[in-house]
Amino acid sequence: MADKKTMQGADSGEVIIAKAKDFWDKNNKVIMTVCTVIILLVGGFYVYKNFFRNPKETKAEDLIFKAEEYYRMDSLNKALNGDGLYSGFIKVIEKYGSTKAGNRASYYAGVCYLKLDSNEKAIKYLKKFSSSAKQIQAQAYKMLGDAYGDLGKNKESLDYYKKAAYHFEKDEANSANYLFLASQIAQKMGDKAEAIKLLKDLKAKYPSQRGQDGNNYAQTADNYLAQLGVYSTEE
Repeated sequence: MADKKTMQGADSGEVIIAKAKDFWDKNNKVIMTVCTVIILLVGGFYVYKNFFRNPKETKAEDLIFKAEEYYRMDSLNKALNGDGLYSGFIKVIEKYGSTKAGNRASYYAGVCYLKLDSNEKAIKYLKKFSSSAKQIQAQAYKMLGDAYGDLGKNKESLDYYKKAAYHFEKDEANSANYLFLASQIAQKMGDKAEAIKLLKDLKAKYPSQRGQDGNNYAQTADNYLAQLGVYSTEE
């Protein structure tokens, strides 16, 4: 009985081996191709990461430090264009725009140009910037709203103020301010319905937050809603 089971086991093993051999004979080219592609992808990523991306990141960080220092000193032109010895944000963007430092340089360049009233350039660079840090991204959207507003492009200004207001609502103080700015642009555009919607949202979400005038946003919203014919007793 034991010998019979042993023979059956051996036969099963031979069948498995035969099937595996048959599968390999039929599919070895596909398997080898897939394995080669995987090896090339993994190897290519390793080479890219260690011989291209990481060195570029290091060089970009080395290049941007002086521009950031000038920015903190409020020397905006030097921050943007360098001082003849050290590069400014624009050069960092041109050479290393795809790096983290290059992305950061786009943000700083946008801020600098906004402060210099060069709104078109501010928009150009702020649009290049993106961040997973929601508070900072919301600030970038707000500044785009400022720049478009200064250019008289109210629709775009409204769109970016709204994006800023709803992007990171946990930052209540700033989000309340962005929502208020959006409501002001909507009123300026004559879009009464949108202004009312934004003011009601402001009042509901941020009743305890205070604006620059010291009044809380709920009171400010009520005042503006009253001007628009909507009173606090109304739903």
